[in-house]
Amino acid sequence: MPHTPLDTAALAQLFTEARTRNAWLDTPVSDELLAKIYEISKWGPTTANTNPARFVFIRTPEGKERLRPHLTAGNVDKTMGAPCCAIVAYDTEFYELMPQLFPSRDMRSVFAGKPELIAETAMRSSTLQGAYLMIAARGLGLDCGPMSGFDKNGLDAEFFPDGRWKSNFLCNIGYGSEVNLFDRNPRLALDQACQFL
Repeated sequence: MPHTPLDTAALAQLFTEARTRNAWLDTPVSDELLAKIYEISKWGPTTANTNPARFVFIRTPEGKERLRPHLTAGNVDKTMGAPCCAIVAYDTEFYELMPQLFPSRDMRSVFAGKPELIAETAMRSSTLQGAYLMIAARGLGLDCGPMSGFDKNGLDAEFFPDGRWKSNFLCNIGYGSEVNLFDRNPRLALDQACQFL
C-alpha cells in the first residue's frame, strides 16, 4: 500500500521553508531530545547498513571552548551561541561492527583491508547520516546550521586523538533566530539539474 504523502506544511518544515540558521534563541536542547533525533535518524539507509557515522553533541561551555580554536572566524559566534553543535564524524573501522549490523552475511570481509573502499563508504554514508540527522531535527521542530568551516586536523586531534574517528562536518542544532538570516540563495532549475531517460 502506498504511503500517504506529507502535507505542504510538513514539507515546508523539512525543506522548502527550512533555513540554515546563523543565530539562536536562548532555548536549550536536552540530551533526551538529541537522543530522540538520533533514534529517528538511525533508520535512514547506508551502504550495506554500515552506519559509519558517529555523532558528538557538544552542549557544555567546556566542550564549546575545546571546539572554538578549530572553527573558522565566521563560524565562531554562531557556534558558541548555538544550544548544541554536533560533530558529524565517521568511524574508519566501521566494518568491525558489521556482524552486528548485517548478521545474515559476512560483510566485514567485504571492507576489511580495503582502505579506498572504507574511505569512500565512510564518507558517503556518514554524509547521508548527517543529512538524516538534520531532517529528523527539523521534523522535531528544531533548526540546523550545517557548516564545513573548521580545521579538520586540529579538531580530530582534539576530539579523536586515537585516530579511529574522523570529522566530516559540523551542524549547529537549536531553535533558530531571525537574526543574521540571509536572503535565500537560488537553486538550480529542474532542467539544469535533472535528466529523465
